[in-house]
Amino acid sequence: MTSPRPVSGRQFEISHGGARVRVGAVAAVLREFSVDGVHFTETWPDDLVAPMGCGMVLVPWPNRVDGGRWKHGGKTQQLDLTDPGNGHATHGLLRNTPYELVTQTDSAVTLAASVYPQHGYPFTLDTSVTYSLGPDGLTVTHQIANVGDAPAPFGVGAHPYLRVGDVPAADLTLTVSAQACAPTNDRLLPEPVQPVIDGGWDLRDGRRVGELDFNLAFTDFAARDGRVEHALDAPDGTGLRLWADDVFRWLMVYTPADFPGSGPAEQRRHAVALEPMTSPANALASKVDLLIVEPGESWTGSWGLRPVGF
Repeated sequence: MTSPRPVSGRQFEISHGGARVRVGAVAAVLREFSVDGVHFTETWPDDLVAPMGCGMVLVPWPNRVDGGRWKHGGKTQQLDLTDPGNGHATHGLLRNTPYELVTQTDSAVTLAASVYPQHGYPFTLDTSVTYSLGPDGLTVTHQIANVGDAPAPFGVGAHPYLRVGDVPAADLTLTVSAQACAPTNDRLLPEPVQPVIDGGWDLRDGRRVGELDFNLAFTDFAARDGRVEHALDAPDGTGLRLWADDVFRWLMVYTPADFPGSGPAEQRRHAVALEPMTSPANALASKVDLLIVEPGESWTGSWGLRPVGF
């Protein structure tokens, strides 16, 4: 008797030394990143949909579009509402789409899916994501190609929930070099950008995750050599760095206290999602940091995860 197929579709595994990555085809979802058995991303059973968007690729926009409505070329566009509770279109158009395998080696895999014209998004894009392992950890590279006949606005995001081995997320220290953030309202939409010191959101010197109740987007990072970097550290000095090309000008920080556990003694617990995004929520409508790809052209951007102290 064969085992049921995982809910996240066909599974792809790559490795490099002791590092291992598993990716599911649906939403090109990151199922696992581990090194020598130490896990750096949250995992979940094969028979469950990725909890709270865990590990999904978000294109052609991350986060929410208010009411699913936005204007392009003077015409109002209406997206299908995929967050009916709040009345929004959320996390793009491929979160339930199985990506197809393009290439795979021992240490890298590239998956691809296309966006076709549909309600509220009249553009055609070929998209791909490459997961690759090397001496510095995991690199994730996104590519968006406009195969239509009109300039296409878009954004890209990812939704990893991070961990440092078996250290409870609540005990980790989160450091983000942002000088500003956009807090969310009760409908999970961004309010005006404010200095982090104005609202108790300053993470530049590090704060314990268990003290945070965040669901907001940070920006205005201290970039170095074209990259931004954010840190998650355990009390014993081990940790994880999330880096991103500086085109990822936003980082959504979400610290739920009710992330699903994997056993009866741990049904709900703290978790921390650090979501690199090229644009904030509602960018199709607000145009804030919205990217444009011209017909026949493509865009590429990368982010990654690097363990430290191991």
